[in-house]
Amino acid sequence: MKKILLIITGSVAAYKSMDLLRLLKKKSFDVTCILTDSAQKFITPLLASSLSGNKTYTEIFSDEDVSGINHIQLSRQSDLIIVAPATADFIAKLAAGYADDLASSVVLAANKKIILAPAMNEKMWEKPQTQKNLQKLVESGLELVDPETDILACGELGVGKMAAPEKICQRIVGILESQNRLKGYKILITGGATFEPIDPVRFIGNYSSGKQAIEIIKVLIAMGADVTMVAANISKTIPLPKGKIIRVKTAEEMLTAVKNNMAGSDVFIGCAAVADFRVKNFSNKKIKKTVAENPTLELTKNPDILYEVGHAQNRPKLVIGFAAEGHDLEKYAREKLQKKNCDLIVANDVEEGEIFGADETRALLISKNKTENLGKILKSELAKILAKKIETK
Repeated sequence: MKKILLIITGSVAAYKSMDLLRLLKKKSFDVTCILTDSAQKFITPLLASSLSGNKTYTEIFSDEDVSGINHIQLSRQSDLIIVAPATADFIAKLAAGYADDLASSVVLAANKKIILAPAMNEKMWEKPQTQKNLQKLVESGLELVDPETDILACGELGVGKMAAPEKICQRIVGILESQNRLKGYKILITGGATFEPIDPVRFIGNYSSGKQAIEIIKVLIAMGADVTMVAANISKTIPLPKGKIIRVKTAEEMLTAVKNNMAGSDVFIGCAAVADFRVKNFSNKKIKKTVAENPTLELTKNPDILYEVGHAQNRPKLVIGFAAEGHDLEKYAREKLQKKNCDLIVANDVEEGEIFGADETRALLISKNKTENLGKILKSELAKILAKKIETK
């Protein structure tokens, strides 16, 4: 029986943690709760214990705990730790490394997967300080179940409502079921959009946000893979330690980073939107309007990163590419599969640019002898499908 440690902090959403507790018990998980001082303003230890069937913990030191190391034992005895709800204050505390109560001490001492389900007012969520704290935690390995947009406890409409207990439970089940299924796999993935400079302030680029690559990374790390990302101009939080993220701007920089990090990789996923061309006559100074009425830019081809990987001597065993097309999706994707020596191509219908930054995409999976039409699909679901393809290869 898997053991889950549920940490509840002081938010109105604390009542929803009891619904989550019920759902987890129905899934036959052994759940133990920790309540912070402020969480006890909303629910009682007696209620949590009644529903969990286990003792609920509130104090870092107690007469019952003669060893004084509850924070170590609770983290070691659990298979997964979930903080739901996670308040802005508690998130800030974790980001700063504080351990002044039982809940924060357990998280700091933990050697297990930790999930945060934030809950707060929209303005608190959007504050740069909160986003910086979240990014710091995600980069250190914690995972988020993003809050939802709805009428909040304060009466305002906005993002900040704790995710539905059903959604959190589903994430927990998914993580525990998939843990270690890709352990030992070394995966290199590219994501984002390359920017090709025209002059010091202008560039040629595209609308790719890196969202699909990030969704893929979430699934891969949940399954235990060793993931390195070459990230091109991505502003979103990447759920990897800083040492596993290589930041680049241009296609040439991306190719260099890929070559330098491809050795020993089992899988390469080319998810970045790499510009086909760059400016040949780059200007070291900003081009002024007065220089010419219609200045001419001479373009030259960028290196083909996917081709280079597919034909490399140290080619990974599995090479997955992405193709964004506006028409003849299968035709162009199959040509790309053959020309670039890929094992699998994910062909996305750009839908006049609507897929960029969106939660959904329309996709085909193209392999040597098969075409799978996934239709309209969440990028998170596409990520799971790709992870299963990697697992079964």
